[in-house]
This record gives sequence, C-alpha cells and structure tokens, in this order.
Amino acid sequence: MALEPWRIAKVIKIENETFNTRRYWMQVPELDKVDFKPGQFVTLDLPIHEKKNKRWRSYSIASWPDGTNVFELVIVLLEDGAGTSYLFNEVKEGDEISFRGPVGVFTLPDVLDTDYYLICTGTGIAPFRSMLHSIAINNIPHQNVYLIFGTRKKENLLYYEELKNLTAAHPGIHYIPVLSREEWDGATGYVHQVYKDLILAKKQGAELPAAHFYLCGWKNMIDEAKKTITELGYDRKMIHQELYG
Repeated sequence: MALEPWRIAKVIKIENETFNTRRYWMQVPELDKVDFKPGQFVTLDLPIHEKKNKRWRSYSIASWPDGTNVFELVIVLLEDGAGTSYLFNEVKEGDEISFRGPVGVFTLPDVLDTDYYLICTGTGIAPFRSMLHSIAINNIPHQNVYLIFGTRKKENLLYYEELKNLTAAHPGIHYIPVLSREEWDGATGYVHQVYKDLILAKKQGAELPAAHFYLCGWKNMIDEAKKTITELGYDRKMIHQELYG
C-alpha cells in the first residue's frame, strides 16, 4: 500500500477541553473532503528536532467523516513532551502544520454482530468518539456497544455531556465513564471491573457471551485489559489495540 502524501493542514480552531487537554480543528485546503475510517490516525510533522522521524507525532482522529475537509484532534499536554509542548505553547489558530494520513487498521467492521467493548483511558477516547458518532449517524447495525472510559476525576472527562446525550438517544450504545480518584454518582475504580461485571452478568453457565474488545490508551491499562480478558476465557484474536506512549 502506497504511503499517503504529506499535506498541509491549517489550524482553524483551538479549544480547551479540560485543564490539560485541547481540541484542534484542522482544515486541509487542497482537499474537498478528508476521507477516513473512524479509528484511523494522522501523523504530524512538528519542528521540534533535526531528524525527521523524531519530529513525527501520531494522533487518532476524534471527529467522524462528515464530508468536509476538516478533522479534529484531542491532545493531552504531556510532562516533558516535546511534541505536545510545541502544540500547546507555539501553535495558534491560523498556523499550518504538515501531516500525513489518515491511516491505520484500528477500525470497526461494517456490521457489529456481537457485543463490542471499547475500553480507553485519557485521550484514548478519540477513536471511539469517532466510531460512536459514525454508528449513530449511519445507522450501522449493532448489538451492544459499550464505551468504557477511565480517568481520575470528573474534571478529566472528555466529551462528557456530548457522549451522554449521544448514547441516551441511541439504544444499544452505552457510555460508562469510570473515575479512579473521586467519588461520584457514576462508576468508580478502574475500567477492568466494569467490563468484567458486564460480561459475567451475561454469561450462560460456562459459555461466554460473544464479544470483541477494542483497547486504546496507556500501556499499563492495555496490558491489564489483555490479561483480564484472556483470563475470562476469550481468545486473543478478539482483542484489538491502539497503544499510546
């Protein structure tokens, strides 16, 4: 497969989402529309190093295909992160950034004929936001789709009201935010207990409910999820992952 060419994206809007995350809307003037599948990512070429491959930073697209030439990224400021420090401290509306993509195979099939568990932490929610909106807008056939999003406190919840409203309006799509460092009226603890409880509640004797698992976030969460899911009895081929960091 040929590599996507490098193109120029213009930053047309920047908004703070939480105290340490920002949303960046990028427009690609040379294209009438940006074609991509929910779950794919783009690679930005940032002027932060002399060597090309040390300037590249990849981010999942947080928006969904809408027929325009604009896509959205949601980015967290990393401590000592050269790429995110540049994006937060230097980039402003109207600036242009070289990028390549969208690419990637972290995508859903056309028909969701089993339960799907979309498990994430932090900005790992980006590809799943894209997927859920696409399912809803395009009336993609599905069973149950569970978005299980783990973070520390309610102030860290990305797209909270939007996702609550989306799932309330679409049966079979479920949004379960989980807080690990704060008590509230929702789920607390870690994401692993949430999907484990959902699965065990559906288990028929020794038979597990059919399911696919999509994991996106930091390595520790993904490693723990793979361990938990396989210990429940699922085959590794049911697990799909996108690793950050």
